[in-house]
Amino acid sequence: MTRVDRDALHGQRIVVVGLGRSGVAAALLCASRGAHVVANDAADEVTLGADRVATLRDAGCTLALGGHDPAVFSGVDQIVISPGVRPPPAVLAAFDRGVPVASEIELASWFLASGLVVGITGTNGKSTVTTLVGEMVTRTARPTFVGGNLGTPLVDVVGLPAAGPGGAVVVELSSYQLERVDRFRAHVAVLLNITDDHLDRHGTFAAYAAAKGRIFHGQRAGDHAVVPAGDALLGALARAGAGTVHTFGGDDGEVRVSDGAIVDVVSGLRVPVTELRIRGAHNVSNACAAALTARLAGVPTADIAHVLRTFAGLPHRMVLVREREGVSFYDDSKATNVGAAVAALEGLRGAHARVVLVAGGVDKGGSYTPLAAALAERQGAAVLIGAAAPLIEPTFAEAGLPTERCDSLDAAVTRAAALAHPGDAVLLAPACASFDMFRSYAHRGDEFARAVCALAPAVAPASGGHA
Repeated sequence: MTRVDRDALHGQRIVVVGLGRSGVAAALLCASRGAHVVANDAADEVTLGADRVATLRDAGCTLALGGHDPAVFSGVDQIVISPGVRPPPAVLAAFDRGVPVASEIELASWFLASGLVVGITGTNGKSTVTTLVGEMVTRTARPTFVGGNLGTPLVDVVGLPAAGPGGAVVVELSSYQLERVDRFRAHVAVLLNITDDHLDRHGTFAAYAAAKGRIFHGQRAGDHAVVPAGDALLGALARAGAGTVHTFGGDDGEVRVSDGAIVDVVSGLRVPVTELRIRGAHNVSNACAAALTARLAGVPTADIAHVLRTFAGLPHRMVLVREREGVSFYDDSKATNVGAAVAALEGLRGAHARVVLVAGGVDKGGSYTPLAAALAERQGAAVLIGAAAPLIEPTFAEAGLPTERCDSLDAAVTRAAALAHPGDAVLLAPACASFDMFRSYAHRGDEFARAVCALAPAVAPASGGHA
């Protein structure tokens, strides 16, 4: 892959593949810089929607819809591919011919000036850490952009003060976005963790880890690489770049838990864990990572401490929906892989007698054995939904877990409530993608909360008296 200089976009023929939010933003940026843009998507005009089609046409883009015709990629100078699109054969063939293929993140990086760039990735926790760091950096009064995989495409920062001298860009990065970066440079690059995920896309764990590790690829001397203490794989990925490696957590991380408090041994930061508003052991780790990252980004200790004490968490991440008849119902719909679901279970350790897990959706290619083991340790039960239920059920049965299948989330909530006893928790931690039954993990979480709130109060046993 080669870099196309930002000044060279004028007059270039660029195909943008995938016209979701980031793809449209990339197409508009290229068109604004004088490129001849072909906007390509497998969907047709009706599916894309009139507003999106009109926006692209008004910007001067040519639309090539309904598939990925190899002719579209003939004579192309550059291809920009959206993260949600698996490269089709026509794109791979063009790449083999020497046509550079970049992600929207790579495209945006060509236009970032001398401001600070903080990049954050990992299988789990990256949205929480990105938001924490974003709030910490914002308190310094620097022009700050927070986005990427979190929601707002990185190309939207181009031309804003946050992308210029004195500005700061805090960007969440997925493996899909990172697999097509070359010169993207994060002055502070964070890799929180890696567990089995997206193997349906990457094929192997090694390929998935390599994609995550590309966050360190463009670093230079003087930059910083942040990884968890004691993780040999992540440490090796960080050391492959040119940045100085820093660690969090464990017994010897620069920021770690000591005597019940989050402590930064360099800055002197100390925040008791009991003062955090976010729940679970995994969020304590996230807080440590965010505190270290923010310090390396130049945020004063007092601002880091303030955000740690006031941040209430993100939607659909271990949110207590309701307490009903002594049972607590938690929405962790964002737990879209096994590692995240295990972390959610660990986060409830000591808080409830047992857990009834609601899981299932679209399988992502990993093993469900770690989740079965974690639930069995809690003497839990499971209610399964979605396309992956037949794949999950044998693993849970082998672990001796009471397991039932339901055809809908409403039915699963009703059944989980019946299985739970006072002191228990019902936890939505699906360990799967949502797209078989829902528009997104957020839609799934909203439907879970609706179903939980619709549960009638438990009926007390009749006393046997006469009216």
